[in-house]
Amino acid sequence: MEMLGLYPVFYVPNFGSAWLMGLTGTIHILASHTSVGAGMLFAFLAHKAYKEDRPELYDYMKRYGMFLLIFSYVIGSITGPGIWYTATAASPRGISALIHNFVWVWATEWVFFIYEVIGVFALVYFIDKIDRKTHLKLTYTFAIASVGTLALIIGIISFMMWPGNDAFYNTGSASDAFFGMNTFPHMFLRIGFMIMMSGIIGMIISSAMKKDNAALSKELTQKMGIVSLLGGFVTMFFFMWYIMTLPANASAILALPSNSGIILQRIILAILFSVYFLVAIFKPQWISRTLAIVMLFVIGISGVWPGEKLRESMRKPYVAGQYIYSNNIIARDVPGKGIKSEVPILAAKGFLKVDPWVPERLRTITPENKLEVGEMLTKRACSNCHSLETNGKYRPMATLIATKLPGKDAATINNYMKNVIGTGAVSYMPKIALPDEEYDAMAAWMATQVK
Repeated sequence: MEMLGLYPVFYVPNFGSAWLMGLTGTIHILASHTSVGAGMLFAFLAHKAYKEDRPELYDYMKRYGMFLLIFSYVIGSITGPGIWYTATAASPRGISALIHNFVWVWATEWVFFIYEVIGVFALVYFIDKIDRKTHLKLTYTFAIASVGTLALIIGIISFMMWPGNDAFYNTGSASDAFFGMNTFPHMFLRIGFMIMMSGIIGMIISSAMKKDNAALSKELTQKMGIVSLLGGFVTMFFFMWYIMTLPANASAILALPSNSGIILQRIILAILFSVYFLVAIFKPQWISRTLAIVMLFVIGISGVWPGEKLRESMRKPYVAGQYIYSNNIIARDVPGKGIKSEVPILAAKGFLKVDPWVPERLRTITPENKLEVGEMLTKRACSNCHSLETNGKYRPMATLIATKLPGKDAATINNYMKNVIGTGAVSYMPKIALPDEEYDAMAAWMATQVK
C-alpha cells in the first residue's frame, strides 16, 4: 500500500498547534530583536564614548548589557528552542523543507549567533578590563554578528512566505530560495523595528539613572527617543514596501473584511508610539522607569503580537515555500528537488488509504465509526489553521461554518468542501480533493459541532 510521508497530528485544543508556535515566536522576537538592535546601538555608544572621551557612557552600556543578558539572552535562549520544538511538532514537513533548503545558511547563522553570545558577555564583563580601542573593535564585531544573524534568518523566514519567483522550483537552488521578492523589504522592516526596540529598552535603563546622574539620564533618554523615532519611521516605510511584495494568497487574506483596518491600525499605533518618543525627546523628565517598562509591554502586545499573527495568517494555506500546505501535504511539484505533488494521490485514494497514522479499525468507514473518522480527518486536514472546538480562540471552525454558510447541516458543509476546498477556489485555502465518503464523514462530524 502506498503511504505518504506524513507525521502524527499535533493538536493543541482551543488554540491549534500553529498558534502555540506563534505565541512562542512573539516572545522570542521581543527578546531577539532587542539583541540585534542593541548590537547596533552599542556600536554607536561605544564610538561616541571613545571619540569624545566620555567614560560615563560605558557605565550606561554596562547597565544596558546586564539587562540584555537577562531579557534577550536568557529569555531568547529559552524561547528559541521552544520555537524549534513547537514548529517541529506542528509542522514537521515544513521544518524539514527549511532544513533541506537552508542547512548551510542555518549553520552559518549559528556561527554568527555563537559569536554574538560570546560577544555580549565580553562586552559587559570586560568593559573596564580592556583598553577602550579594543573594546570599540569588539563592539563593532558584535554589531556585525548581530546583523549577520538577522540577514541570514530573514532569508529563511521570507522563503516561508514564498520564494518570490518560479526559478527555485526548477533549480532547487538555495540562492533562488533565499533571495525572494520580499526578502529585503522584510529585512529592513525588521531592522527598523530592532532599532526602535533598542531605544525603548534604552529608555528603561536611562530613566532608572535619574538619582545617580540626572543630567546624563536626561541626555540619554532624549537620545533613545530619537533612536526609537528613527526606528519607527524605518519600520513603517519598509512595511508599506513589504506588503507590496506579497504573493496573491497573502494579498487576498490582507484584503479580507476582518483585516480591513490593519493598515489603519498600524498607522494609529505608529502615531501613538511617536507621541511617546517625542515626549522622551522634548520632555525626558516625564519618562519614568515604570512608564518605560509599561510601554515596552504595550508595544509588545499591541505591536508585535498582531504583526506576527498577521504574518502567520498571510502565509496560509502554505507553511513553507508555497509548496507545502499547513497540514503538511505537498501542494505542487518541485522538479529542482525531485518533489511530487500529493494532491492527486489524495484525490484518488483519500487520507484513509495513504496516511500511515490512521488506525486500522478506522480505514473503512462504517455507520458506527463515521463520526470518529470525520473528527480524525478534520484534525488531519484542518487543525493546523483552525481550532475545532466551539469555543476555540483562533479561527474556530464551528463559528466560521455558522456565520459563513447559509446552512449548517452536513449536506451544506459537504457541498462547500467539494466545490470550494476540493477545487482550490479560494487562494488562501488548501486544495484538498477527497473521495466522497471522506467528505461525508468530515461534514457529518463538523455538523455536530455547530450550534
